[in-house]
Amino acid sequence: MTEQCPSVLFVCTGNYYRSRFCEHLFNVLAERRQIRWRAASRGLQTWLADGYGPISEMTVQRLKDLGIPINGDARFPLPLTESDLQTAGLVVALKESEHRAMMAEQFPDWTERIEYWHVDDIDCAGPDEALALCEAYLETLIERLAQR
Repeated sequence: MTEQCPSVLFVCTGNYYRSRFCEHLFNVLAERRQIRWRAASRGLQTWLADGYGPISEMTVQRLKDLGIPINGDARFPLPLTESDLQTAGLVVALKESEHRAMMAEQFPDWTERIEYWHVDDIDCAGPDEALALCEAYLETLIERLAQR
């Protein structure tokens, strides 16, 4: 029987832009550092991304700029479920001021059990700023997990 890797779950509003970027970049960084963790991502209000396609072009472009292929990740945004929360080893919501209230409304038992970052969505910060901040948070997270 193969032992399953622990997982980190990145959560944002639409599962279209920030959380998808974190999922892809985390998996590459973890592999490079030989950390056994794997990432997935979900959204709290995925219907907001309806009609926009499977993944943000800004996410795809930044990953491409970093030399990271998305390997045909054409899946559409996925909504967060209780099962997702239960199976994750770590849950990270991308913006506390945005996601804490959503978590309290949708998954009140989990509101205080997840980690919150402070990465603005496109309405408050451009992709250069927001995705660079995601990168910095991810580097810190990878370092922390490497110490375990």
